[in-house]
Amino acid sequence: MRFLLSRRWLLFAVVVVVLAYGCYLLGRWQFHRLHDRKAENAVVRVNLQAPPLPVGQVLAPGREPSGRDEWRRVEATGTYEPAASVVIRYQTRDGAAGVDVVTPLRTAAGPLLLVDRGWLQTGNVGVDTVDAPAPPAGRVRVVGWVRADATGSAASVTDGSARAISSRRIAPTLDRPVYGGFVDAQSETPRPDTPLVKAELPDLGNGPHFFYGLQWWFFGVLAVFGFGYLAYDERRKARGAAAAAGTSPGSAPTPASERPQHPAVDGEHHARHEARRG
Repeated sequence: MRFLLSRRWLLFAVVVVVLAYGCYLLGRWQFHRLHDRKAENAVVRVNLQAPPLPVGQVLAPGREPSGRDEWRRVEATGTYEPAASVVIRYQTRDGAAGVDVVTPLRTAAGPLLLVDRGWLQTGNVGVDTVDAPAPPAGRVRVVGWVRADATGSAASVTDGSARAISSRRIAPTLDRPVYGGFVDAQSETPRPDTPLVKAELPDLGNGPHFFYGLQWWFFGVLAVFGFGYLAYDERRKARGAAAAAGTSPGSAPTPASERPQHPAVDGEHHARHEARRG
């Protein structure tokens, strides 16, 4: 096993250790994500089943909703302002192209509440204009799920449209304070003449994190096993070569001067030499 102390095998061992440790850390990361996912799902399940609260008890103007408020049901009463609606483009359902329609609700408390009233199929992701159905007129009671603002350039509002919803980006286009976050409408009372497709509820599955964690740990074990097998194979080959040469593995070959002499062979060589001289 002296070959394991060679530079090549030592470097190989270091690479295997680093690789196995990296796989171990990646596996732990996936299991941590699984733990976080389960904790988030538990909060969402409670929020989905809880009775709706007045919007003012959950949301506040200019304040982002907390993670524990995601998918909490709230209710608000007020009047829609359809002229200030924002179309959210590039939204798909079951492979069909469409848009979401976000309309501010002027609440009885004063601030505006952004309500994603639902999804409308357009048949073309690149349509220039969207003729969205009108919201209910007059006083409306809305019950919906709290959602956090989107971030990034997709939330930028241009010509009354965006690719994601953000109260921070929509608020500057309106004339009064806006509740942070927005609401996916579950119901509107009275109902609109042409209802939109309501928001889909979140996936409460655990995702692939458990299997990804096992997969990374399997890769780490495989790296260690592979190193052990290659070391075993190297030793087996060394033993085979040593047996063929009549030496023990790791021993040096016997010099010619120290090899045993064979008298019969030496005498035959001497006789041939004398015959050539004669």
